[in-house]
Amino acid sequence: MNNKIFISFFILSLFFTMCQTHDLEETDSDFPVVKGPYLGQNPPDTIPELFAPGIISTGMNNRDIAITPNGKEIYFCINMGNFSYSTILFTKQVNGKWTEPEVASFASVPGYMNIEPCISPDGKKFYFVSDRPDKNAGETEGESDIWVMDRNGDSWSEPYNLGEPVCTEHAEFFPSVTKDGTLYFTRQIKGEQTDNIYRSRLVNGKYTEPEKLGKEINCGISQFNAFIAPDESYIIVPAWGREDSYGGVDYYIVFRNEDDTWSEPINMGEEINNKQGAEWSPYVSPDRKYFFFMSSRINIKRDTSLTKLSYSYLKKLYNEPQNGNADIYWVDAVIIDKLKEKHQKAENK
Repeated sequence: MNNKIFISFFILSLFFTMCQTHDLEETDSDFPVVKGPYLGQNPPDTIPELFAPGIISTGMNNRDIAITPNGKEIYFCINMGNFSYSTILFTKQVNGKWTEPEVASFASVPGYMNIEPCISPDGKKFYFVSDRPDKNAGETEGESDIWVMDRNGDSWSEPYNLGEPVCTEHAEFFPSVTKDGTLYFTRQIKGEQTDNIYRSRLVNGKYTEPEKLGKEINCGISQFNAFIAPDESYIIVPAWGREDSYGGVDYYIVFRNEDDTWSEPINMGEEINNKQGAEWSPYVSPDRKYFFFMSSRINIKRDTSLTKLSYSYLKKLYNEPQNGNADIYWVDAVIIDKLKEKHQKAENK
């Protein structure tokens, strides 16, 4: 074969190879075209529903959710085993379509825990929890700390440790932030078996010494992962060990008064708290329309036509939501208004 024919043949072969590769890239993902607010999901009423089944609630351990104020970016977590592969994923609207979820770049290094995203009400800061070492502090091994990123246009800055007095030798978890920058978070003291909720005010750009909140909020044997309303009017607390629990960890709501006192905790009810599962990751959407929460309830319906179990069938169940792993649910936030009315009536008696 002469050189001209060989070169022509090589170029033609390369062209077909590139075309085939391009086709594979176009068809490799079966992610559907999804448009509209909240991943195009039909809004729920006062009965909780799975959020985005097959997209976010997938059968894996899914927990924690945070949404930018404009509603165009959604962050959520997948929790794996000992947290070494627990990480934050995101999907966003591009030209009106939601992208396929992918691991966030700041949370993509395996071996470190990256969970519990929180976006400030003004959308300018992104808080999350990680046990990566703080290299700026000369650490070679990390502890569970709160990290933060600043908004830069359409992206986030490099993460930096929030530092003292919030981050300490103890473990800090689940940041939640008000409009004025007040930070609520969980602290687990070394050597103790319980977690508690703390609060730190932002004064002149610096966080004050955190205060452990009172018995109305730290209301069980252990309590953690509290969500604070942006206007600080209420807090939702997952608590364990209360007599009025439906079983395990339940969600409680506590209302804040103008004098900074708090109401007694109110169990959020059997529609939210399920006897079958655990609940410990609450969130209210920026538009205040929906309450999102994690639950590990089981709802696998028996297939009466099935005569014999198979390995493939069990794998199918495992890869579907409501199999006992954690899923993310959502419900109309009017339930919070109804609980507030209940609280006010009790106060007026």
